[in-house]
Amino acid sequence: MLASLSPEIRQYLLVTGNYWAFTLTDGALRMLVVLHFHQLGYSPLEIALLFLFYEIFGVITNLVGGWLGARLGLNRTMNIGLILQVVALSMLLVPAAMLTVPWVMAAQALSGIAKDLNKMSAKSSIKLLVPDGQGGALYRWVAVLTGSKNALKGAGFFLGGALLMWLGFAGAVGSMAVALLLVWMASMVLLKKDLGRAKNRIKFSEIFSKSRAVNVLSAARLFLFGARDVWFVVALPVFLASQFDWDHWQVGGFLALWVIGYGGVQSVAPRITGRANGFLPDGRTAFGWALALTLIPALIALALTANIAPQWSLLGGLLLFGVLFAINSSLHSYLIVSYAQREGVSLDVGFYYMANAMGRLVGTVLSGWVYQIAGLTACLWISALFLALATVIALGLPRRSD
Repeated sequence: MLASLSPEIRQYLLVTGNYWAFTLTDGALRMLVVLHFHQLGYSPLEIALLFLFYEIFGVITNLVGGWLGARLGLNRTMNIGLILQVVALSMLLVPAAMLTVPWVMAAQALSGIAKDLNKMSAKSSIKLLVPDGQGGALYRWVAVLTGSKNALKGAGFFLGGALLMWLGFAGAVGSMAVALLLVWMASMVLLKKDLGRAKNRIKFSEIFSKSRAVNVLSAARLFLFGARDVWFVVALPVFLASQFDWDHWQVGGFLALWVIGYGGVQSVAPRITGRANGFLPDGRTAFGWALALTLIPALIALALTANIAPQWSLLGGLLLFGVLFAINSSLHSYLIVSYAQREGVSLDVGFYYMANAMGRLVGTVLSGWVYQIAGLTACLWISALFLALATVIALGLPRRSD
C-alpha cells in the first residue's frame, strides 16, 4: 500500500512516523524524570534545574541545527537526533547512586539536542513536500504533524507514569532506548537522502534570520511558550501531587489527557480558524487568538486566590487554556513554515524554534523557582504577563493587506 503512494506522501509519512516515535519517548522521559526525582525528595527548583541543559542546548541546537540541515540535509539531522536520544536514554541506565544532578543534566542536554534536531528537521521538511502556492494544504499538513506530535507527547506522559510503576525507572528507560534504536535503523534506510539540503553553500553567519516577519513571529513564540511552561512544566505536576494528593497515575494520566486533547485541537485548528472557508491566517488572526488566551491564566489565578472551588477552577481553566493555546501554537507553526524561504528552509525554521526553546528555558526555570518561593498563583500571573507581551508583539506580524 505504501508503494502506491506518491514519493512526497511516502516521505511525509516516514518523517511523521519518525517524529511520532521520538516524541513518545521524549514525553515519557520528561514525566519519568519529574515523578522519579520528586519521589526521591528533590525540591521543585532542583527538578527544574534537571531540565536546564535540556532547554539551553535546545536553544543552541535550533540556531545551529538549521544551518546543519541546510548543509547536510534534513534526513541526516533527523537521524542524528534519533541516535543522540538513544545515547541520552542509555546514560540514565547507570546505577542509582550515579544518577546525580550533574549526570542527569548532561543526559538531558543530549536529549535537548536530539529533540530539537528531530523537530526542526520534521517541520522544515513539510515546506519542501508541499508545492508552492498551496497554502491551504501546507496549513493542513503542518497542523496534522504538530497536533499528532503533541497528542503522542501526551501519551508519552501517561506512558512515563505507567512504566515507572510497572518497570521502575531503569526498566522504563531501557525499554524506550531499545525501541528508539529500532526506529533509527529503519529511518537510516528509508528516509530520502539530501532532503532539504541547500543547493548553494550556506555560510554560518546566515543562521540569524534576515526576515522581519520571522523575527517578529519568533519573539511572539518565545513569550507564548514561556507562558505555558512557567506553570505547566514543574509547578503544575508538583502542585497536583502535593496539594491534591494525586498519585503518579493520576498526575501522569491527567497531564497525558490534557496534552492529547491539546494535540487534537491543533490538528483541527485550520477548521476552527476558517481554512475550510478559504481563509488563511495572518498577523491579525494571531493577535486575536493570543488576546483571548491571555485572560485564562489571570482568571485561574483570581479563582485560586479567592479559594473558589480550587480543584475545579484549576482543572477547568487548564482545559480551556489547552484549547486556546493549541490554536495559537498551530497558527504560529503554519505562519513560520509559510514565511520561511524554500531554499535553506531549515535556517528560518531553526531560528524560530530557537526562540521557542528560549521561551521553554525561561518558563522551565521560572516554573521551579517561582513555585518554590511564591506558589502556583504567582506562576499564573507571570504566564498572563508573558501572554500579554506575545499579544502586543503579534501586532507587528504581516497582514494580507500588507
